[in-house]
Amino acid sequence: MADVAELLTPADLRKIANLQVLARYVVEGFCSGLHSSPHKGFSVEFREHRQYVQGDEIRRLDWKVFGKTDRLYIREYEEETNLRATLLVDASGSMNYAGTGGISKFSYATRLAACLAYLMLR
Repeated sequence: MADVAELLTPADLRKIANLQVLARYVVEGFCSGLHSSPHKGFSVEFREHRQYVQGDEIRRLDWKVFGKTDRLYIREYEEETNLRATLLVDASGSMNYAGTGGISKFSYATRLAACLAYLMLR
């Protein structure tokens, strides 16, 4: 496996630095990293209680709170999302084609995969 320094030069990192902000907004809440999501959902991390509103799922009612207060409350949890990605690069013979640019398709694909991995990790 190639070293990251071999795949991404400082010039490459400068070129993709502005893409980080765009990528963060595009994937927020839709993919799975070890970061907290601003969206509420089901997980083990309790967030808060809120009053029941008609249309809420009955299975999310906190019956212990109802037993103590005679009021219906919904348990809300902080949803955590995880980013899972598999980047594949074709290593067949056709990827050796370099054309007139001098860089092979395989080299270009490897650098592109490294850029995508860098963006996903940031």
